[in-house]
Amino acid sequence: QVQLVESGGGLVQPGGSLRLSCTASTNILSINLIRWYRQAPEKERELVAGITRGGSTNYADSVKGRFTISRDNAKNTVDLQMNSLKSEDTAVYYCYALTSRQWWGQGTQVTVSS
Repeated sequence: QVQLVESGGGLVQPGGSLRLSCTASTNILSINLIRWYRQAPEKERELVAGITRGGSTNYADSVKGRFTISRDNAKNTVDLQMNSLKSEDTAVYYCYALTSRQWWGQGTQVTVSS
């Protein structure tokens, strides 16, 4: 079983930055894929960024150049550095992990507002 705990959400002004962390209860090198998703009110959940066990990354077009996903194997964390935040980035951000099963965290709220 894999437990995922997100942290780092909060309120930030447009143009600001936040860093989200996803901490896994197991060695993240045993996880095939870790992703960040987000869900805004009345919208479907969407992929934000992902990182494979081999270190390959991918991003949604809407966040390319602004967000960076990274992994700390020693801490079993996957971080999402979010810069140049916009109001449309406001959402609940979820961590997702794929082993032989899919695992989700409970989410962390990010609000971008002046």
